[in-house]
Amino acid sequence: MASSILSDMFASGGEKPVLILDFGSQYTHLITRRIRQLSILTVCITGTSPLHAIAALNPCVIILSGGPNSVHANDAPSFPNGFLQYAEENGVPVLGICYGMQLLVQKLGGKVADGEKHEYGKMVITVVEEESEFFGSEASGEIQTVWMSHGDEALRLPEGFKVVARSLQGSVAAIENPSKKLYGLQFHPEVTHSPKGMESLRHFLIDVCGVPAEWNMEDVLQEQIKHVRSMVGPDEHVICGLSGGVDSTVAAMLVHKAIGDRLHCLFVDNGLLRYQERERVMSSFRNELHLPVTCIDASENFLGKLKGVKDPERKRKIIGEEFIRVFEGFAPKVGEEVGRNPSFLVQGTLYPDVIESCPPPGSGRNHSHTIKSHHNVGGLPERMNLKLIEPLKLLFKDEVRQLGKFLNVPESFLKRHPFPGPGLAVRVLGDVTEGNALNILREVDEIFIQAIKDAGLYDSIWQAFAVFLPVRTVGVQGDQRTHANAVVLRAITSEDGMTADWYYFDHKFLIDVVSKICNQVRGVNRVCQDITSKPPATVEWE
Repeated sequence: MASSILSDMFASGGEKPVLILDFGSQYTHLITRRIRQLSILTVCITGTSPLHAIAALNPCVIILSGGPNSVHANDAPSFPNGFLQYAEENGVPVLGICYGMQLLVQKLGGKVADGEKHEYGKMVITVVEEESEFFGSEASGEIQTVWMSHGDEALRLPEGFKVVARSLQGSVAAIENPSKKLYGLQFHPEVTHSPKGMESLRHFLIDVCGVPAEWNMEDVLQEQIKHVRSMVGPDEHVICGLSGGVDSTVAAMLVHKAIGDRLHCLFVDNGLLRYQERERVMSSFRNELHLPVTCIDASENFLGKLKGVKDPERKRKIIGEEFIRVFEGFAPKVGEEVGRNPSFLVQGTLYPDVIESCPPPGSGRNHSHTIKSHHNVGGLPERMNLKLIEPLKLLFKDEVRQLGKFLNVPESFLKRHPFPGPGLAVRVLGDVTEGNALNILREVDEIFIQAIKDAGLYDSIWQAFAVFLPVRTVGVQGDQRTHANAVVLRAITSEDGMTADWYYFDHKFLIDVVSKICNQVRGVNRVCQDITSKPPATVEWE
């Protein structure tokens, strides 16, 4: 999915990204983030993508990621036939990391086998080659601490390769074939446990491969404005669904800058919004962003379609399709005013949305796990009357915020915590229409978020919210036995939402918040805190 979504961005031969082929490592997307920190455009697609999809992205360097598989497994993922020939003929350097290195060794005729001593965690390596391109000539004899995670190891190298680093116990830690522009690392340079990893990546990409460190948000803005104008004809009109969050707001401002008043914004009340969200967001659109926005109350339609639905993936699919139907119904109304129906829809799809909506391993499609279908990616209906414009689909959340600054989006919007497109449907576990779950959750969430703001913690937290559990617990309130609902509070810190840690609240803060919730929200007698990081959990509960 990611390759098809991204290929149109590079088919014209303009920007040449560093391309990562993902073979399932938990660190793959960390590589993407680390290289972007070097001001280099980096994109990631499944490692089993067809060759034409790889070539369409016009990469300047290709990185083969690590992964949990052994290259000897029958269903071990691999790059497509002709890949190495393509790289050589086009002069594209290839760097294999962990599993990626072993794949290179095996495919080129070397030998990979189960190592006598597996290496996991922090290990020490020594640079043993004086003329190493990856490490640089000055690194010869240098001892480095790196992060290893492998059982298999390279026992015999293909012709033309040389060992440039070994682990303390003698295993091959890095290899090179400079004449073929092929390189391999058995360790992970992208993690903080490899202290010199970023320095080595910078040297390799910029000094060895000649990749220019020129990617920045100002250029992204100008490129996306040009891209939008190339998609939308001079007489065509565009609809944008605004949620009040950072992503859709920045996307709307960008497209508005590109085509002006031919953009028609729509805010949909789907019945799954937070406490007074509709009133607050519409006021902000008018008074801060000065965007003309039409508000449609479609809550009955959404909640009617969701009645009795408990499966989270099904909920996301229903919401995604219903949003599109609302937008398609809005288009003729705009057409009556301007004389032409809009044919495009703007969405604030981000790169993590694209990544997390990839098909699962073992499905026959590729190895990547579907974490969840995002309502604006995996949740879209197969047949749509509107063509999508997704100007942020290459960006992580922190990058979108940077872009928003160049578009003069107010800080009040840029600092807002993320809110999922399906809204409270993924925070009410089970049937969202059952009982008074939505209203209870709104009240609990409002108390929690306001307490965070009052404590001056809002900007230190990436995202905070409450979750409604479909269970009742026994309690004692007002000297009487109660049988009421349990809720969960979740707060995390993160840079881009791909990984996250739970936020450690002061004990007194939690005592005060729990007291307010149990005293002020009828129907709640138990409050829990989610202290799970991502991974193993996702940010949202569904």
